[in-house]
Amino acid sequence: MDKRNGAMIVVFLLFVIAEVPAEGHILDVCATCHINATCDDKFDGHGKVCNCMYGFVGNGRTFCLDKDECQIGSNKICGQHTTCHNTYGSYYCKCLSGYSPSNSMAIFIPNDGTHCRDVDECRATGLCGEGAQCRNLEGSFDCSCQLGYKVHNGAEPFQPDRDGASCKLVDCGQPPSVEDTVLLTVTGTTYRSVAVFVCDEGFVWRSGDNSSVCGADGLWKKPNMVCEVVDCGQPPSVEDTVLLTVTGTTYRSVAVFVCDEGFVWRSGDNSSVCGADGLWKGPNMVCEVVDCGQPPSVEDTVPLTVTGTTYRSVAVFVCDEGFVWRNGDNSSVCGADGLWKGPNMVCEVVDCGQPPSVEDTVPLTVTGTTYRSVAVFVCDEGFVWRSGDNSSVCGADGLWKGPNMVCEAECGPVPFLAKSEVFWHNRSVVIHRCVDGYHSWRGSNVSVCGSNGVWQRATLRCIAIKPPVNHLSVLNEKCLHWRAEKYEEDTEVYKVTYIGSRDYERSFHDRGKRSLNSKAEQLELCLNLLPVTNYSISITALSSRFTTTITTNTSLTVPPLPVVYYREFETPEPTLMLRRSPNTLDPISLYQVFVHPLDGIMMFDCSSPTSSDISSKTKSWTEYITAQIDVKHVGTEMNFTVGDGLYYGGFFNAPLENGRNYYIILRAVSQWKLALKGSCVLWAKVKGTSYVLMVSSLSAAALIGLVAMVTLGAYFFTWFFKRT
Repeated sequence: MDKRNGAMIVVFLLFVIAEVPAEGHILDVCATCHINATCDDKFDGHGKVCNCMYGFVGNGRTFCLDKDECQIGSNKICGQHTTCHNTYGSYYCKCLSGYSPSNSMAIFIPNDGTHCRDVDECRATGLCGEGAQCRNLEGSFDCSCQLGYKVHNGAEPFQPDRDGASCKLVDCGQPPSVEDTVLLTVTGTTYRSVAVFVCDEGFVWRSGDNSSVCGADGLWKKPNMVCEVVDCGQPPSVEDTVLLTVTGTTYRSVAVFVCDEGFVWRSGDNSSVCGADGLWKGPNMVCEVVDCGQPPSVEDTVPLTVTGTTYRSVAVFVCDEGFVWRNGDNSSVCGADGLWKGPNMVCEVVDCGQPPSVEDTVPLTVTGTTYRSVAVFVCDEGFVWRSGDNSSVCGADGLWKGPNMVCEAECGPVPFLAKSEVFWHNRSVVIHRCVDGYHSWRGSNVSVCGSNGVWQRATLRCIAIKPPVNHLSVLNEKCLHWRAEKYEEDTEVYKVTYIGSRDYERSFHDRGKRSLNSKAEQLELCLNLLPVTNYSISITALSSRFTTTITTNTSLTVPPLPVVYYREFETPEPTLMLRRSPNTLDPISLYQVFVHPLDGIMMFDCSSPTSSDISSKTKSWTEYITAQIDVKHVGTEMNFTVGDGLYYGGFFNAPLENGRNYYIILRAVSQWKLALKGSCVLWAKVKGTSYVLMVSSLSAAALIGLVAMVTLGAYFFTWFFKRT
């Protein structure tokens, strides 16, 4: 037995001895109870006893010592996950970190069933920090990083306060470089940031995705877009020039031009460059036609016709009066070097040969046989000179002219017939013929000197010759009218040829032939003549081999309607298609693209030009020209993107405003000098909000289709738009 137990026995014995009352006295037990004791009835019901209160141990009278309840262990007295704390006369329990009492009290005594249960620390917001996710454990918790974040200053799992670790947002750094592209926009460099690429200048996006996303692994996912180099196609044809060299057809390729044969370079740039928009830029060189000046003078010749003084003009020469063309070329051509080539013709003086023998005359004198030589005649024996000239002159045509002397025989002067002359005669016979400008109608052309000395006169009748085609005119720019001069019963065959040219289109030629058989005196023939063309029309009467020519100019007509594919778009940059008519003889000069905003009641006049001031669009929301395209830049098909921000024919193709509705209108324009005519079609609708279009005098079916050909014409139409 240890000393402590021995002390307790001694105290207990003292207590027992002290409890015995003195003889003759009754002991009051309750008065002797310790302050930390209670006075209770004994179990057998005989008397009282002092008992130490709960939490104390002792005899109940002289001492009640504190009882250490915790010495048996906190798990036994307080339960699992607790700590036990002894107090004077009692104790209390507390839950370990990570646990909380079921009665929600900080301290407790488990006599009411209170116990410690696990605390869900993850219910507290931000416990693990930004980008982290919390996991509850029995009596604890740990943290790990969310997708797009990675652990910093430690490893997973972790507790921020314990380990000093945290989660940081993944950063992919700068976006990668992609071949043939440039970075357009980037939202950042952290997880899920997006970088958007566009094709580099001179390249066009053909396929694939143009965006790159920062991944949870800290790497950019490369775009798979494919950019192809822009191809402008073959260089343009330029008036009065020829292509000298071309480095290719792709972006920045260069085509070099030189002036065509017979032209000289005066100003401007002679190169054309393939642009990033797929169009050739330039050249703007000016080539002027070579001018040779006046044709040269050539000995013994005179100019007959001269077509001009510029390249390939022709001057035709004839021998001077009294000379005849023996050999060589009689034409001179203006060359590309600005010099006239030729002529090398040889002209010799005319020789009429011996003077003619003239009936009833004999030659008296002859000065020679060349041009302007003179032969003088006298009447033969038996004849008398009555009238006329007795001289003959060598003419420029190599023929003797004259004499016209009249030597009368015994019958007297030769008979005179109206509008006739003597073709041949001797002493007794005269043959008559009609003079120039007349022809024989009926009767005999012979006069005979009779035995009675009287002329039996010819009965020849001469009437005036009129052209077979007379009073030729052109009506309504296409129909020929003329009057026929012929015998009533004769059928005449007419051959009509025509050729047309245009001053503004050197390569243009329109040729045609027609034939007509008719007995009529008044005739009409209508031809299919094209507009804005200079025509030369010839009519030949085949029986008389007579040809006459007339010229006429046709006027400007309304151009044919453009052929377009009507579509509706919901993009601010719609691409539209135009089909060019295969008939290249149409008079279209240019195309104009109109943008017509839909804002309340709109009006559009196809026949009037519209201001190109883009600022007016933003103020009044009226239509405006967004592009003007020369017809020589349009093939059989053309694609045009509205709102691409480029210039076309000096007009800015302004971007369309989001949220607005537009109609796109195409106008074909024919322009000739000061005259201008146009026809319009509705090309497309660009949707921002929904509208209903009503066009006066046009049906709805005429507006919408796979191919929309809507005639707005050169007239004024009002369009009403109503919200639906």
